[in-house]
Amino acid sequence: MADSDLFLAVELAGTGGHPASWRRADSRAEDLFTGGYWVAAVTAAENAGVDAVFLPDSFGLQPGGPGVAKGRLDAVAIAARVAAATNHIGLLPQAPVTHTEPFHLAKAIQSLDFATLGRAGWEVTVSTGAEQAKAFGRKGVQDEPSLWHEADEAIEVVTRLWDSWEDDAEIRELSTGRFIDRDRLHYIDFAGDNFSVKGPSITPRSPQGQSIVAIRAEGPHSTGVAVHRADLIRIAATDLDDARTRRTALRTALSAAGRDPDTVQVLLDLDIHLAETAAQARAEVAELDLWTAEPHPNTLRHIGTPAELGELLAAVPVDGVTLRPLALAAALHHLPALARKPLSANTLRTRLGLPRPVSRYATSQRGALS
Repeated sequence: MADSDLFLAVELAGTGGHPASWRRADSRAEDLFTGGYWVAAVTAAENAGVDAVFLPDSFGLQPGGPGVAKGRLDAVAIAARVAAATNHIGLLPQAPVTHTEPFHLAKAIQSLDFATLGRAGWEVTVSTGAEQAKAFGRKGVQDEPSLWHEADEAIEVVTRLWDSWEDDAEIRELSTGRFIDRDRLHYIDFAGDNFSVKGPSITPRSPQGQSIVAIRAEGPHSTGVAVHRADLIRIAATDLDDARTRRTALRTALSAAGRDPDTVQVLLDLDIHLAETAAQARAEVAELDLWTAEPHPNTLRHIGTPAELGELLAAVPVDGVTLRPLALAAALHHLPALARKPLSANTLRTRLGLPRPVSRYATSQRGALS
């Protein structure tokens, strides 16, 4: 697969994935909580030919001692801020479901899809641990199976709400004064173990119909939900052979779940640090580790030049890659050297080669509003 054909995303984790990245002179850490910082980062990625950016989020502070940058802006709000400053790049904020109502999430992502003219996605996450549970005070700590069972239900509610307005529900009929055709709005009537939602959404069906759903397959429970629900499945791997094995297993599971594996893309997470030479890249990572010691996970990483990264991307046995820069400024500076083709697709679905789905309620009037 040629690098230009590979779906390439970048995860924008503050000043970078390394906890000491904010100490670099080029980090712009002083601007981290400004809209301008995020506009500059996302537009730089777009200009480098990156297909999409993931925007991490959590209801908890970043772990670590006083040497770690702490604090977050809301990822959906960041995506909304940069929407008008970009034209083609996909925006996939993380939005946790554990302490968030799916009706609110559905409305937020629908609104983002309108703001971007069809470039919105949603990375589904859950909130673990006592710290985040206490921050809300609504319920206790949940174990992994219950977290992802709740997430599965939340995704079902959200995607039903996205379909609850048919595409032609807005009729704007001047002669009768009707703005909407109420027969084309539908109750979703969802009742599960965690949610009971009647609907419909209060937001019309968005440009993509269904925004792209992404999930990290990090364990059996998240993987199970990803296989049934995700358009993009993110994985980590120890090497390229491991990545190939994981993708094959996921495609088998997708087929067993009754889904066409070719309609779901598997993205490999790749930690990177780029510099003019491989020696310089290694020296800069060593400096980061000296500032704040961090154990290196046993996953694939690239510490070297953009040219070497291009060779690696051409060899990956998956559908796409999510670059996770250890120092974001360095990565954004060097990514143009990959010489990616300029982005042209108008929607994220189009870039992924996925059709725009028809509303599940469009062929049935059952549950229509009266």
